[in-house]
Amino acid sequence: MNGYIFDLDGTIYIDNEIIPGVPEAIKSLKERGDKVVFLTNKSIASRKDYVEKLKALDIEVRLEEVINSNYITALYLKKVMKPEDSVYAIGEAPLFEELREGNIKLADFSAKASHVVLGWDREFNYDKLNQAYQAWRNGAKIIATNPDRTCPVSGGEIPDCGAMIGALEGATGEPIKIITGKPSALMADYVLNNVLQMEACNCFMIGDRLETDIKMGNDAGMQSVLVMTGITTPTMLENPEHKPKYILESVRNILSL
Repeated sequence: MNGYIFDLDGTIYIDNEIIPGVPEAIKSLKERGDKVVFLTNKSIASRKDYVEKLKALDIEVRLEEVINSNYITALYLKKVMKPEDSVYAIGEAPLFEELREGNIKLADFSAKASHVVLGWDREFNYDKLNQAYQAWRNGAKIIATNPDRTCPVSGGEIPDCGAMIGALEGATGEPIKIITGKPSALMADYVLNNVLQMEACNCFMIGDRLETDIKMGNDAGMQSVLVMTGITTPTMLENPEHKPKYILESVRNILSL
């Protein structure tokens, strides 16, 4: 038995279009007894949203088989926050919902916050940047859900949470050191130890990004698999910092491993 950890955007689907052959490949893995988990950095949808989307795309999945960066963020905050602490969050509704479900105390004003959570926000503006900056000046710890600069969509890419990170780092002059999504050890350890409950060497990390999917797989001791259906181009593979163990045209070829 092996464990297969799949990224979503650019790996399983692009926007609302399934990548051909993926449902059949996933079904074959499960039928032969392998464990399958879906892992996404995207913070603008909930885990329930992903379950519904995958089922609509003919992939059978349970809620516990879907992990996103919002969920890992809430788990992390539960461990590090004191009773008097609170979080000022920048992001969209699914991030706030996950934090509330995790009983994370939210601050109405950034000046009162002990932590700032920075997620992908398609309505990010100067006021939100200033709120995060002022919280940082007051000593708040900054946490980002994911480092992705862009997200693949039909016809190209759009800015992701990395753009929000860049704005805040430009204001503070300091890098954000705590990122809960891929390629963090926080996410890798949770999936390996709590979800799959398997040794890393028996698990494959499959995704389309070198700096998140492949880096996390390599760092955690998993077998990293790059698929060429998303962000990564052949040019990026000429001298990559994070080299995948395997390169596949698509997830539909996963059984060849």
